[in-house]
Amino acid sequence: MGALDPNDFDSVTFDCYGTLIDWETGILGGLAPLVRSRGIAVDDDRLLELFGQHETIVQNERPRTYREVLQETFERIADALGFVPLPGEETSLVDSFPLWPAFHDTVQALHVLKARYSLNILSNVDDALFARTREQLPGVPFDHVVTAGQVGVYKPSHAMFHAALERIGTPRERHLHVAQSLFHDIQPATQLGWTTVWVDRRHNFAGPGATPPAQATPSMVVPDLATLAAWAS
Repeated sequence: MGALDPNDFDSVTFDCYGTLIDWETGILGGLAPLVRSRGIAVDDDRLLELFGQHETIVQNERPRTYREVLQETFERIADALGFVPLPGEETSLVDSFPLWPAFHDTVQALHVLKARYSLNILSNVDDALFARTREQLPGVPFDHVVTAGQVGVYKPSHAMFHAALERIGTPRERHLHVAQSLFHDIQPATQLGWTTVWVDRRHNFAGPGATPPAQATPSMVVPDLATLAAWAS
C-alpha cells in the first residue's frame, strides 16, 4: 500500500463519482436499457468507454452545467451508436443520477476517516446534482464541498485543485487527495505536488472504464475505501 503515515495528514479531499459513488453502475443503468432495447449489440465496456470519451469532449467545449454535460454526452453516444433518442430519452443519464449508488464500503469508511480528518469533496458536478447524491451518503458530514459548478471548470484543470486547497486551508503537505480516476485526479494532483491515494476500484476489470486512460504515479494504492479506513485507524 505504500509507506504513508496517517499521522502526516489533517485533511482529505475525495473525488465523488467513481470513488465514493459507483458511477459506472449508474451510467450503465441510464444507458444500457435504451441502447439494448433497439437491438444494438454493444457490451458494457464499450458503453463506458464511449461515455468517458464524449464526457471529456463535452466538458472542454464550452461552459456547461454537469446536467447539460450528461444530456449532451448521452446524445453523442446515441449518435455514435446510430440511433436518435425519443422525446424525453435524452435526459436518461440525468434522470438516473440520483439513483447512482454508493459503493458498499463508502459510508462506513467515511465515518471512520471523519474521526481523524477533515473530509471534503472535490467533484466534477454541480451543487444541485450533488445535493441529490447526499441521499446516498447518509450521516456523512463533509467540511467543504468544492464542485466544478462553483469553480467554473472541470478536473483535470489545476484550478479545481487550487480552489479546494484555498477553501480548506490546510497546507499542501498536510493534505491527502483520494480518487479513482488517474486522468481527472491522480495525474493533476500529482503534478501539483499533492500526496495522492489511488482507489483502484477497477482492479478486477480490464481497461479504464468510464474515464480516459492516463499515466500517473500515486503516493499509495488501495483497492477500496475499506482498506484506506483500516490504514487510518
